[in-house]
Amino acid sequence: MLKAEQNRFRTISLSLKASVERIIACLKEEKKTLDGQIQKFMKEQEDWQEPTEILGSAPGVGKVTTATLLAELPELGKLDRKKIAALVGVAPMNFDSGKKRGYRKTKGGRSDVRSVLYMSTLVATRYNPVIQAQYQQLLKRGKEKKVALTACMRKFLTILNAMMRDRQPFRCAAM
Repeated sequence: MLKAEQNRFRTISLSLKASVERIIACLKEEKKTLDGQIQKFMKEQEDWQEPTEILGSAPGVGKVTTATLLAELPELGKLDRKKIAALVGVAPMNFDSGKKRGYRKTKGGRSDVRSVLYMSTLVATRYNPVIQAQYQQLLKRGKEKKVALTACMRKFLTILNAMMRDRQPFRCAAM
């Protein structure tokens, strides 16, 4: 809602700008309050303390990603890499029928987790050496940026899954 109002602010007439500015201020304040409540809730949950530290150790994973993964993906660390990728919707699914061989596409899964993982992976392509190397290698092989980013999302999810399974923080050299 905040982003929609900010976009609307740029296109409306001067007579309406004051009203939209008040709405934007109200939404920013509400967002700040909700963020505080989420962080407070995460600190109160004793079961989430260790996973929060483990997930937060990976470059590219912030508070939003950690909260979303813990709340929306409780299977993290409990499933194998293929199942967790399919659950989130970043695993390539075939579209074959008889002798026809179709393209592999990602589909389905938990869209809330996938959208947060997308942004986290986008950051990781700049600051996480493992994901950055994977992304650059895919681009050199001629993959489109979105395809390379989706492949990196799957790899990043696999790394996070292994970290949670082994209860180990991120280690660059071991990956």
